Amino acid sequence: MRNFGFITVTGQQAGITWRRARRAREVWGEVAAAAGIAVHHRGLLLVARRPEALTVIEQFAASPMGASCRVLRGRALAAMRPPLRTGHAGALFSPHELRVESRDAIPRLAAWLVEAHGVTFLPRAAVLAVEAGRAQTTGGEIRAEHVVVCPGPDLVTLFPEEHARRALTLSKLQMVRLAAPRWRLPAAVMSDLGLLRYAGYADCAGLPALRRRVEAEQAQALADGIHLIVVQGADGSLVVGDSHHNDPSPDPFQSAEVDRRILAELSAVLDLPAPEVLERWTGVYPTGAETAFMAAPAAGVRLVNVTSGTGASTAFAIAEETMADLLGVPPPAHVHEEGVA
Repeated sequence: MRNFGFITVTGQQAGITWRRARRAREVWGEVAAAAGIAVHHRGLLLVARRPEALTVIEQFAASPMGASCRVLRGRALAAMRPPLRTGHAGALFSPHELRVESRDAIPRLAAWLVEAHGVTFLPRAAVLAVEAGRAQTTGGEIRAEHVVVCPGPDLVTLFPEEHARRALTLSKLQMVRLAAPRWRLPAAVMSDLGLLRYAGYADCAGLPALRRRVEAEQAQALADGIHLIVVQGADGSLVVGDSHHNDPSPDPFQSAEVDRRILAELSAVLDLPAPEVLERWTGVYPTGAETAFMAAPAAGVRLVNVTSGTGASTAFAIAEETMADLLGVPPPAHVHEEGVA
């Protein structure tokens, strides 16, 4: 519940991660309708503050992963105002993204699984051990032919050796909720810092020049792992973030200086010079060299974890792959989809 609820396709790493995001977006569309989950945004507006960033988004839009994306300049960009500030080099508009409100969507999803599919949740039970055919919990033993372990940021309770082998650590991020402005966002918004953060832009020839300029102008933002994402809820409030600091045991404290830099990036992109902060919080997720992994530590057991910030964007597709692997059936179509990266 601590994230943006942002199902991001554009900018995901080429290959299986991008294909998973495309498939997960389809599933989110189906599940949201069935579970009564509101979709607050459709699409992404990635603002190029610098001409070097405009070069990158032009190159991306011309690539296969940029299909259906549009580069906005001049009058087309001005038509997005408010709330964009003037003077931006351009923007990339992607129609592929969805955004739900995490704090509402997760409980609604759980309720729908109970009511429509008979799923049983045990929120007060902790899993202590898992082996073939059974899981030992604080509420007793559960026997099952298939067991899927999804530990999220808990890298030490179950199968710690698998996590250690992958040299995983934790990434702490900072986020804020702002009071509703007098305008509505046309889509979720990112700044060109995202071009350096998201692996899907890595093959754009103009990226090194953009990195050099950002390193000269916003070195501390890069050191804090900041890339701007702004989304809006039904009440008009804005969820804004985020930063990334890696540590195997992150502290629980939120840095005012990091928040200040995030909000400075916000005000450089949107016409919101004095945002009013309503809430502040941190999130934690596992991170490593892989975007996600699946292991088989015992017969009938799969250990699955998203080790990047792509959980909301890819988890439904990974779930399909995991069940196919457990049941010994052919993988879903997106795994070997032809004609896409």
